[in-house]
Amino acid sequence: MFGSTKKKLLKTLSPIVEPEGGRIEGLQIDGKHVTFTIAVEPDRAQAMETVRQKAEATANSFPGIEKATAILTAERPPAPPQSPLASATAKPEQRPAPNIKYVVAIASGKGGVGKSTVAANLAVALAKAGQKVGLMDADIFGPSVPKLLGLKGDRPGITENNMMVPPQAHGLKVMSMGFLVPPGKSVVWRGAMVHKGLLQMYGNTDWGALDILVIDMPPGTGDAQLTIAQNIPLAGAVIVSTPQDLALIDARKGIEMFGQVNVPILGLIENMSTYHCPECGHEEAIFGHGGAEKEAQELGVPFLGRLPLAMAIRSAADDGTPITLSAPDSAYAKSYKEMAEKLAKHLKNPPAADKTGSCGSGCGCH
Repeated sequence: MFGSTKKKLLKTLSPIVEPEGGRIEGLQIDGKHVTFTIAVEPDRAQAMETVRQKAEATANSFPGIEKATAILTAERPPAPPQSPLASATAKPEQRPAPNIKYVVAIASGKGGVGKSTVAANLAVALAKAGQKVGLMDADIFGPSVPKLLGLKGDRPGITENNMMVPPQAHGLKVMSMGFLVPPGKSVVWRGAMVHKGLLQMYGNTDWGALDILVIDMPPGTGDAQLTIAQNIPLAGAVIVSTPQDLALIDARKGIEMFGQVNVPILGLIENMSTYHCPECGHEEAIFGHGGAEKEAQELGVPFLGRLPLAMAIRSAADDGTPITLSAPDSAYAKSYKEMAEKLAKHLKNPPAADKTGSCGSGCGCH
């Protein structure tokens, strides 16, 4: 039934949009709410506003639909293909952010290291320190920030000039693909759509004036990471890793990737450093211990601190209230506070570039 309604709606909307030079993308139906974007060439954006309004009104009157949201997006055609190295080192379309002082990427070379939990808690710790903070969940295929911040089911508002208004929680302005697709539905996009989606979340969101925008990056070193590094003016990146050798190998790759695009490394965080038994208090280094700190020393990047694998951190994340808020006097919250302080310090005084590389990591990139 859902598929049939979607096809009928697309068949109804296409004659409105396509003759005017637009195309409908990312149409999603969540119960009685439909959202879709209309992609147009930049020089047609202003003229297409009337078309957007007509398409939205048509969708609103469609049988079974109570609320429709149409978002107009304008993207320039992609640049001609380049060699992988040239593509990685160029920044041809970097979007300015006049109201955001610093944009920081929280990244990891691999999944499963607790990066999103770290990003959410760091963002909250920065906000508690008096900073105006935004958090952008850049994991298109596996957004977790809405759950981490208790925002599941929320949706962005829309301003008169068609900008998305980010939901807010715990002192943060938050944007995520998780707000734009129905719960439990997967996003099946090719690379070009991922590129557009990321830039729309960044550039089509009314962030207001921010001191820091924290971007929770997807794991790895692929297209999404390159899109962000090339098109968003990053002040630097923080790498999250567990202490085990396999994770550190991937963390090193992440550091090297940021070096290739001239993004300084602001710090390395060792997560799941030790396991704290909630019953007896016994502490054990099940993934090894100190590996990330040693790696930071060898690569010449700042070490921001370590965090344990603790039930309290996990349960607070599942409940939608980060440990920095649910247990502000705990040792875990204090660790996040200290790391946030170090991060803020490095933002004001970025680590100097090492002579062996341009990223400040000593990885050999130029």
